[in-house]
Amino acid sequence: FRSDDKVWVAFKVESHNHPSYIEPFHGAATGVGGIIRDILSMGARPIALADSLRFGEFDYHETKKLVKEIVSGIGFYGNCIGVPTVAGETFFESSYRTNPLVNAFCLGIMPAGKMYRARATKEGQLLFLIGSSTGRDGIHGAVMASGEFEEDVEEKRPNVQIGDPYFGKKLIEAIMEIVDKDLIVGMQDLGAAGLAGSSSEIAAKSGKGVELYLENVPLREEGMTPYEILLSESQERMLLIIEEDKLEEVKEITDKWHLEGAVVGKITGDGIFRAFFKGELVAELPVTLIVDEAPVYDRPYEEPQYLKDLRSFNQNELEPVNIPEALESLLSSPNVCSKEWVYTQYDYHVGTNTILIPGHDSAVLRLKWVEKPKIKTDKGIAISSEGNGRMVFLNPYEGGKYIIAEVCRNLACVGAKPLAITDCLNFGNPERPHIMWQFVKAIEGMAEACKYLNIPVVSGNVSLYNETVDKGEIRNVFPTPIVVGVGVIENGENFTPSKIEAESELYLIGNLEQKLKLDGSEFLKVVHGLIKGDVPAVDLEKEKALIELLLELNEKKLILCAHDVSTGGLIITLLEMVFPSRYGLELEIYSEERADIFLFSENPTRVVVSVENERAEEFKELVESKGLNWLYLGKTTEERKIKLNYNGEEILNHDIERLKK
Repeated sequence: FRSDDKVWVAFKVESHNHPSYIEPFHGAATGVGGIIRDILSMGARPIALADSLRFGEFDYHETKKLVKEIVSGIGFYGNCIGVPTVAGETFFESSYRTNPLVNAFCLGIMPAGKMYRARATKEGQLLFLIGSSTGRDGIHGAVMASGEFEEDVEEKRPNVQIGDPYFGKKLIEAIMEIVDKDLIVGMQDLGAAGLAGSSSEIAAKSGKGVELYLENVPLREEGMTPYEILLSESQERMLLIIEEDKLEEVKEITDKWHLEGAVVGKITGDGIFRAFFKGELVAELPVTLIVDEAPVYDRPYEEPQYLKDLRSFNQNELEPVNIPEALESLLSSPNVCSKEWVYTQYDYHVGTNTILIPGHDSAVLRLKWVEKPKIKTDKGIAISSEGNGRMVFLNPYEGGKYIIAEVCRNLACVGAKPLAITDCLNFGNPERPHIMWQFVKAIEGMAEACKYLNIPVVSGNVSLYNETVDKGEIRNVFPTPIVVGVGVIENGENFTPSKIEAESELYLIGNLEQKLKLDGSEFLKVVHGLIKGDVPAVDLEKEKALIELLLELNEKKLILCAHDVSTGGLIITLLEMVFPSRYGLELEIYSEERADIFLFSENPTRVVVSVENERAEEFKELVESKGLNWLYLGKTTEERKIKLNYNGEEILNHDIERLKK
């Protein structure tokens, strides 16, 4: 998308789920490398990464090993290649026990108008393979990634690709130099199905045919067959479309960066895919048959019966709880506690563009690059990632809306106008009617929210068959759409943090008239051991008004910080705001709701903001002018404690440092 008349932005999220379970370190690392090359193939300089991770229960015997190796793999590749990992989220749930989700996101920038596509413009143009050499790693990787798991995981290890970030970094710089000198017509990265997939996609998008000369492909292993050469998914490789008179210059740059490079084919005009090996024709079929004419499934779907039982939940039948004990249990939950132990393994400052680091509602970066391509603008870019699979499990349609709304709200909280999203749809086995129903309804809900909020979905990925057979038990992951939103801040230095940084008053703003629900909340799972209920519905009109309000509050500098109410509810939001500060909180709340419902509900369209006392009246007037509500919660104090009076009764008086630990 266009950020302004100087800079265009490219971004996408993709999954690497099955490879990351089979070979956690390398599966996660190559997921990062693959998404970087997707962005690179547009002619964009990659400047930011994000990752969304899902694992089984934290105390399950395999989970800690998977977490350690997957996080290490992501950090290894991102840190070595020099692209900062600035955002993401990590969630633990039993449905992901034998099928972790590893979704990697990359964002890149390019000079306005200088975008490349995977398209040739005429017959005779050459296909130049650049990057690493080709081996047997990753053959049938796409097939493996698209199938359900049974108890034969060890046999699939050869299907997992092995990445080399050193080669990846050299490839980035070589491609950027080639792009800067305008030496190519287009390009495509080598991903699923390797050279066969990449070349046939180029031919299909160009409306042309292609001939490949497989003996020209630089190999790292002896005796590779044409079949293996075509389908190898060896990493760090790109396919360039070039005119013959540019070949020598491209070769010079390839040699300069010590990369492999060779002409491996050419564009033809007959619409046929042909592969030759030492003069012998080894494959021949219409390009349309490979790409466009594959069968389209129209699978049956139906609402599962178990939802009737889950939705019969009545929160008023829950036994009242001890609020301090419940709060400590929630703070100890791996889904609520700080993820600093994850993101500090990533270099989130490399490139010197990061303004707002991980730990806030969104990451914020400068839109600049000092080398090829040279780019400079005053605008900032914000990135936020969300994907509440539990909510989508309980109600796919409303859950889909819930995720889109939360991503856009997170962007607005830092002062960024949401401009576009990318999504990765992680679902179970679509051959099961109830899974297909989840898929259909989640997309319908997401689409409705995007249309109402005027947010385009510019790219994405679908990961199906996230189903495993574990000791005879069939397990499908929760339906988990991972959505990454990108927004723009007009002045990159004018953003709103989500941490308290000054003495102030605290207010809850948004749609405060909606009935509060504990359905699907982390409190309900951790304290009561239940995953039940229906999803608190998103009022899209109120959500849109809240986003507009937050942008105006940021522009007028009426708020000092903002943090949306999400996992854990209001009390967790308040503590997350105060933990990094030196302040305490003195809260005085009046409500007709039970204290546990008010404090731990995860209803959408609510944000906590801090306001200077002298600007409170101006702030309240602006909130009311948008048709939204405000509620005074309390104020910061010099004493490092949280004190909470609820309807006149003290229910919390705790040392903040102890709660933080």
